[in-house]
Amino acid sequence: MALHTKTTLLTPQTAERNWLHVDATDQVLGRLATRIATYLMGKHKATYTPHVDTGDFVVVTNCSKLRITGHKLEQREHQRFSEYPSGLKRIPWAKVYRERPERLLQIAVKRMLPKNGMGNRLLSKLKLYRGADHPHQAQHPVSVVN
Repeated sequence: MALHTKTTLLTPQTAERNWLHVDATDQVLGRLATRIATYLMGKHKATYTPHVDTGDFVVVTNCSKLRITGHKLEQREHQRFSEYPSGLKRIPWAKVYRERPERLLQIAVKRMLPKNGMGNRLLSKLKLYRGADHPHQAQHPVSVVN
């Protein structure tokens, strides 16, 4: 006699999305990016469904206080290509971190998300801010313990 269990799959209408707040002060870039990607995809929930957006909104503050280990600031470069001949721009991480530190975290998280339309939708739920204030107080984001 076999037991018949039913698996329930979430739909976009039944998925519950919360707001989470992450403080990036003294957090290592790659380790923080993996945690944020997990929250955005919803893999931290028991109701995770791969083909449905079940993740939460994530608000990250203090991106300017991120910790980048090793010599990455001096050695690595961010590349952009405009699709035109000689349109490749190489910008050192030190310059990107100095001018827009939240951009490094956004790129790291984006590369950890699915490479399809759902990955783009998931990335739109990530809110990054250089300082400690953010305009999402009305959503009552829950602080995630670092």
